[in-house]
Amino acid sequence: MKKLYFITMLIITISIYGSVSLKAQDTTATKKVNLDVNCDLMSRYVWRGSQFGGNSPSIQPGVSLNHKALTFGAWGAYSTGGINASQEVDLYLSTNFINDKFTAIVTDYYFPSNSIKYDYFAYGDKTGHVFEAGLSFNGTDKIPVSFSAYVNFYGNDAFKTGNDPYDTTTFNKNIGNQYSNYFEFAYSKTFKNIDFNAFLGFTLNNPKAADSNTGYNGETGFYGNGPGIVNIGVTMSKGVKITDSFSLPLTASFILNPNAKRVYLVFGFSF
Repeated sequence: MKKLYFITMLIITISIYGSVSLKAQDTTATKKVNLDVNCDLMSRYVWRGSQFGGNSPSIQPGVSLNHKALTFGAWGAYSTGGINASQEVDLYLSTNFINDKFTAIVTDYYFPSNSIKYDYFAYGDKTGHVFEAGLSFNGTDKIPVSFSAYVNFYGNDAFKTGNDPYDTTTFNKNIGNQYSNYFEFAYSKTFKNIDFNAFLGFTLNNPKAADSNTGYNGETGFYGNGPGIVNIGVTMSKGVKITDSFSLPLTASFILNPNAKRVYLVFGFSF
């Protein structure tokens, strides 16, 4: 059933993408505002060296509105693993500057759960939101190396050891911000129509230790229980020609997380 569902969604997405994309371009061209609608279908949802959504494919839609250097967008991830499968709904605002060499971004990550009642508008000590600020150097044609730095500055910035991380009744209770951080170096190059990207991601986060006097009861940061390399690997992408006017972008990633002793091989389609 999972395989049939995945294939069905692929066919539906291919059929609607062309018309949606063309309409968006036609209606916004005169306003100098670009509207983009896209969707990724991935064999697994692996982000910064950690797998989300369990052992099932992930449907990842996105929409964005761009005007000059400013972009506002929404992105989601929905696993196909059943009623208790994980979900994610994010909002972000980014801007490019210095001839697009740098990007600043603020992201609101949100993790709803079908297994418990959640409140999207809750921003207190039981919130399901995580706010993150990031700054990236995007590299140049002569220097195809990028560097990014991110830090969580508000919200559910820790996991309680032994608890369901999607249980909003325990989110952030007596925890406080861990200021979980993530840094990444990447090298990008195109070889014979194949886009190649090698990356190395690490965290310097040192989560607050368990302390019965302060209420910190075995919490860990978003990327593990201490500093280390959490995301190293390669991603390769190429377009497979379907028709004279449409090519299907295919992506494969080999990802290793030395800190968690995990390895992943992920494959997907982008539209």
